[in-house]
Amino acid sequence: MAGGSADPVQAAGEAVMAPGGYRWLETGPWDASRDGPIYMVISIEKQMIHVYSGDRLIGMASVSTGMKGHRTPTGDYPILQKRQWHRSNLYSNAPMPYMQRLTWDGIALHAGHNPGYPASHGCIRLPYAFARDLLALTKMGTLVEVTQARLSAALKLDALVLSDPGSTVVTFGQGRGRGGVTLPPVPADAGQGEVPMLEIDPGIFGMMRR
Repeated sequence: MAGGSADPVQAAGEAVMAPGGYRWLETGPWDASRDGPIYMVISIEKQMIHVYSGDRLIGMASVSTGMKGHRTPTGDYPILQKRQWHRSNLYSNAPMPYMQRLTWDGIALHAGHNPGYPASHGCIRLPYAFARDLLALTKMGTLVEVTQARLSAALKLDALVLSDPGSTVVTFGQGRGRGGVTLPPVPADAGQGEVPMLEIDPGIFGMMRR
């Protein structure tokens, strides 16, 4: 019999989804003032999406991103438009149910064929029922991060905060508690990575230290 006390949420997050598969680990409602904002991370390499409420993984699904010649671009995108029924302006009026637009030049989340590998013209195809649930969950401006490989949500802080031994922050990091986390000094050679940067107002930060 296997020993240990593995975290079921973490184990679920590391699981490989079958094509067209999805799972909600928690059901709403979620309170952004208590739990943190809804935030999504999509991995092109793993062909998966993770949905977070603050630091908690609440759902996941397999996806199909852009095929060769139509690669889905990586980056951070706010949801710009939401439509339950939409048709492509670029590709023969193709149906895009439960569409959530990420860019004005044609990249969006929507329900569609999900074979388990990149097969779209750049959009992120989702399982049909998952796309429906996700449309109801998000709002305009909800952040979506498209990465090459990473699925864990991340918030990177300015070096001013990281180098202060008294600083405590709440992060989106999977498996961390909801309370403040004391941070070690930032390494001198720390790179910027592909995560958003939180800028700190020196005036406000100075007042907090008094």
